[in-house]
Amino acid sequence: MKPFEISVLDLAPVKQNKTIHDTFNDSLDLARFVEKLNYKRFWLAEHHNMASIASSATSVLIGFIANGTEKIRVGSGGIMLPNHSSLVIAEQFGTLENLFPGRIDLGVGRAPGTDGLTAKALGRNPMIINEQFPRQIQELQQYFSEENSESLVRAIPGEGCDIPIYVLGSSTDSAWLAAEFGLPYAFAGHFAPEMMSFAFEIYRDNYKPSEKFPEPYIIACVNGIAAGTDDEAKKLATTLYQAFVNIIRNDRKPFSPPIDDMDEIWNPMEKAGVLQKLRYSFVGSAETVRNQIQHFQETFNVDEIMITSHIYEHEARLKSYEIIKKVTDCLQ
Repeated sequence: MKPFEISVLDLAPVKQNKTIHDTFNDSLDLARFVEKLNYKRFWLAEHHNMASIASSATSVLIGFIANGTEKIRVGSGGIMLPNHSSLVIAEQFGTLENLFPGRIDLGVGRAPGTDGLTAKALGRNPMIINEQFPRQIQELQQYFSEENSESLVRAIPGEGCDIPIYVLGSSTDSAWLAAEFGLPYAFAGHFAPEMMSFAFEIYRDNYKPSEKFPEPYIIACVNGIAAGTDDEAKKLATTLYQAFVNIIRNDRKPFSPPIDDMDEIWNPMEKAGVLQKLRYSFVGSAETVRNQIQHFQETFNVDEIMITSHIYEHEARLKSYEIIKKVTDCLQ
């Protein structure tokens, strides 16, 4: 089995009966905790108009997390690039890189991270997204380059910064793009599992080596919920299941506490849909999760597994990441 790194994706989840201030403090505490466990990186994801997710100002939150930690890499998983000016993102991440040298990652995606009406409020033009996204990546590379010092438009801070760019995807489109540009590729297996295997195949088979990344590099993001027993973990997972049911029902309220019986919440069609979307989820005791991760890695041979964990109680969330790190260490 191929060795792999282990990392964290945090959506800054907002929980019922807690404040957004609590959310941010929990995210920082989690980052400090996983840093001590030697997780490789801690990424935050851009979403908008969702009462359950507080990471809309992603660059600001990255600065908060990086300032409260010492060595773990911190970045975006991702910045939804067509929501922004390339120059502004280059300046923001150039600022972060100068504040926290050698620790900042820039993961970029093309999705809106929200609903259609909010995407319109963000100024997106859906007619040009597929043309705009690759061009914006090239613009970022140009703004970060030392050669851009002769340009009439410069990113200061940003110019000359060695900030790795990761292409994010939840289908095959970005796999082709990441391969063409010779950039690392991160797949959103935690909510879009359908095309993951095919996307990895496309990326590996068509990868064009670049100076910074001579070899393809794949990150798979999956859900992870570990606890002392399988039954305990399955109950903790009901917070995640409820969140996906709420998405189906267009009721994006803060995350709910775990419950004893999901059949009181979802109907058979919703259950089938949720479990299909969450097929790449590691849920169980240490032994169960170890076997699930081993099977996953033997199947996909990724370079890095990124764990996102929607657990209501903060202490249980910390414990889950501790268990997952211990079992992945045993597999290496």
